[in-house]
Amino acid sequence: MAKRQEEIKPGLPAWQGTFGDLMNLLLCFFVLLFSMANMDAAKFEEVAASFSNAFGIFSGGEMAIGQGALIGDGVSQLSALSSYITSMGLAQSGEDSDSEETAIGEMEQKELLEAAEEEQMEASEELAEKIEAALEAGDVDNEVSLNYTSQFVQLTIQGSILFDSGKTDIKDDAIPVIDKVGQILETYAGGTIEIEGHTDNVPMSSGGKYANNDELSSGRALSIFYYLCENTNLDPANIVHTGRGEYSPIADNSTDEGRARNRRVEIKIYNPLSSSY
Repeated sequence: MAKRQEEIKPGLPAWQGTFGDLMNLLLCFFVLLFSMANMDAAKFEEVAASFSNAFGIFSGGEMAIGQGALIGDGVSQLSALSSYITSMGLAQSGEDSDSEETAIGEMEQKELLEAAEEEQMEASEELAEKIEAALEAGDVDNEVSLNYTSQFVQLTIQGSILFDSGKTDIKDDAIPVIDKVGQILETYAGGTIEIEGHTDNVPMSSGGKYANNDELSSGRALSIFYYLCENTNLDPANIVHTGRGEYSPIADNSTDEGRARNRRVEIKIYNPLSSSY
């Protein structure tokens, strides 16, 4: 008796069933990913563009993830896809976090600087009030002018009060003024004191002791420095003396009055909150 031919069951080929399972898994994965995501339209477009670049098509029709891993390997590639997407999201969130931290840090730094500037100004204002009262009590407020910044209180004495023209020797009439300034420095200057000599822009006459205004201004600042060191208890290590010459005018050098104002000695008393204290 002839053997009966085995009946072939209708249905899809085996490879199509496997492929269909893979597509269902991918669909579930992306639905889950989308449901967990919290993004706006712009970010979604960025992610979509990244996915488009990530899945490149080779000449043989295979698909690649990242650095050449093939989807043709089957379900095992889903873990690679998950890792790729997760790392991309972490990188993006890391960039956003860094930019936010940078912005917050800049704002905090600006606020701190403003607060420090305000405190320094208050310290200078308080110091200036005390020194101004001392100048008035010593009856030298007409010879010594006062102003201040957030860093220091500045005392300015006109050169005509202190020195003869082209000279660095302190005039006898100026000694009481310097003595009173020295007492104020002993009382209120606990840190750095800066003595600056200034001149006008008129060239020095030939044959004099000083060749130019730079040397003259330095010599005048040095004379005040020596006098204060010899006649007060101030620490010379805290006193800085410099000659600024004609380079920092406070008035117009084209007039006699302006040149007279520019010939001066400035004494800066740095407050305790100053960076140069």
